[in-house]
Amino acid sequence: MSKGLFITFEGTEGCGKSTQIAALAEQLRALGHRVRQLREPGGTPIGEEIRHTLKHSKDNHAMTSEAELLLMNASRAQLVREVIRPALANGEIVLSDRFYDSTTAYQGYGRQLDLDKVKTVIEFAVGETKPDLTLFLHVPAEVSAERLRSRQTNLPFVRDRIEEADQKFFERVAHGFGVIAANEPQRVKFINGAQPVEIVCAKIWEIVQPILPKVGRW
Repeated sequence: MSKGLFITFEGTEGCGKSTQIAALAEQLRALGHRVRQLREPGGTPIGEEIRHTLKHSKDNHAMTSEAELLLMNASRAQLVREVIRPALANGEIVLSDRFYDSTTAYQGYGRQLDLDKVKTVIEFAVGETKPDLTLFLHVPAEVSAERLRSRQTNLPFVRDRIEEADQKFFERVAHGFGVIAANEPQRVKFINGAQPVEIVCAKIWEIVQPILPKVGRW
């Protein structure tokens, strides 16, 4: 049985990840691939409870950056062992809405935690489980802010503690993603997420198609 393929989607708020993951999953399934769609934090019963604590709980206002880092990676450690590794071992294509690059960008650059310590925590959580490909959807700060405002005004509104950060925080996050993409160009592919949805979708397919496993070789 062949090893599966692990693809992660990254970017700042409102970059269009959810839309593009759904579109790619549909294309892959239409070709006969087995696809597992995941999100971070979350993806397991334990992870979803942590997600609520991190993002939506009414009692999370006093959460420190260090606690946020550790909770993110607690959820990730569970997801890697409970879902991602078994899925890859079973030959599935795993599509994840965020993975450890988000921690580097948000908790490392955004919260300004020590990057070496952030890296150590991530490595403990994921071990050898690394993405084969990361699609970084970049949108300008003003586009991200507008999409975030639009999302927050749509009903039903669900509070997200991380989205409550100020603009300087998101500027640091965007810079962090840029550094990650520049440092790992073989893995991280930069995509202009401000383009029309169908153009972004076509660009993603152009990158993904050459690395797909052959259907039926499992």
